Amino acid sequence: MSGRVKGFRFAGVHGGIKAGDALDLGLVFADEPAVAAGVFTRNRVRAAPVVISERRLKKGLCQAILVNSGNANACTGKQGHQTALALTRGAAVCLRVPTSLVVPASTGVIGQQLPREGIEAAIPALVDDLSEAGAARFARAILTTDRGPKVVQAQLKVGRTTCRLLGIAKGAGMIHPNMATTLAFVTTDAPLRRATLSRLLRQSTEDTFNRATVDGDTSTNDSIYALASGAATDRLIEEKSTAGRRFVGALTEVLESLAKKIVADGEGAEHLVRIEVRGTRTDADAVQIARTIAGSQLVKTAFHGCDPNWGRILAAAGRSGVRFNPDHVSVRIGGVPIFERGMPVMTSKTEAQATAKMKRPEYGISVMVGDGRGLGHYWTCDLGHEYVRINADYRT
Repeated sequence: MSGRVKGFRFAGVHGGIKAGDALDLGLVFADEPAVAAGVFTRNRVRAAPVVISERRLKKGLCQAILVNSGNANACTGKQGHQTALALTRGAAVCLRVPTSLVVPASTGVIGQQLPREGIEAAIPALVDDLSEAGAARFARAILTTDRGPKVVQAQLKVGRTTCRLLGIAKGAGMIHPNMATTLAFVTTDAPLRRATLSRLLRQSTEDTFNRATVDGDTSTNDSIYALASGAATDRLIEEKSTAGRRFVGALTEVLESLAKKIVADGEGAEHLVRIEVRGTRTDADAVQIARTIAGSQLVKTAFHGCDPNWGRILAAAGRSGVRFNPDHVSVRIGGVPIFERGMPVMTSKTEAQATAKMKRPEYGISVMVGDGRGLGHYWTCDLGHEYVRINADYRT
């Protein structure tokens, strides 16, 4: 796979926000106005770029996304809002496109004003940096506490034509569902209507980014953007068609992979854990139990210590608000049974086996709570000393 999506170019430069010459200003550009959709944070405290982007994307078209890292432009009042508007105008002038087709996105420290003049001065260099092969620089320019870039590719067939998707995201802390959990950007050369792209983006987000947690905090800046150039083929993808099913499969694959990379990169995280719950009355009940277990600080610290503490798992499930019979619950860690039909079954041998599974970078925990048909999962990670160190020193 080439890693390039027809109709799009990317860029990343230093815009004067971060120290030294670190990349902190990125740009996604479509050669022609692209069909666009977005999903945004439900946090009532919303950054200026979120407000502006959500309003502009209602028209269903976008040609450029201007992204900065190192500064969230959140809780910055009228000045922050005006700065975001001014920067999109500056980008639009350099790109020679309508300002209404340029949307902003920001990530970083909350409550500080963006250095408007420095970013404006860097925009011409940012535009000059645009290239079809620029995704790697863009992916680095949007990082904050991430340990590295997060880039995922997928493809699908529409007739005899291969269409591609490219997903790029950032995120490591302040990760919890209530929409998305970070900044993410998906570009595709597949042709879709705006309504179709919007519905499929929301569906895929719910099944992926909204099934991932690091620390229980939802950001003021959470946003997922999806742009479709339609440059690969003229054959429009209909939602209920074979091509439509293939597209949502590819989109879900991209977002699921990005969500897993984000959780695995949770600040200081050493283990990626999939919590699967079965046997509930409904899928929603299973998801609710999995979410509660995945978000439990006591459970997550046990993960960090590689401690197969089934008591913490059961206690979290019990406060999820979902009704079930504790006498019917069974728990397995990496396939190793540690609790069966309401009773602990862990021996010294199986405890050692479970501990060994928990030392792996990635493993799964399954919880059966009854004989219902409900099924749900959640991605989470361990929580340890490094998370506290990073966030205690974040502003300094």
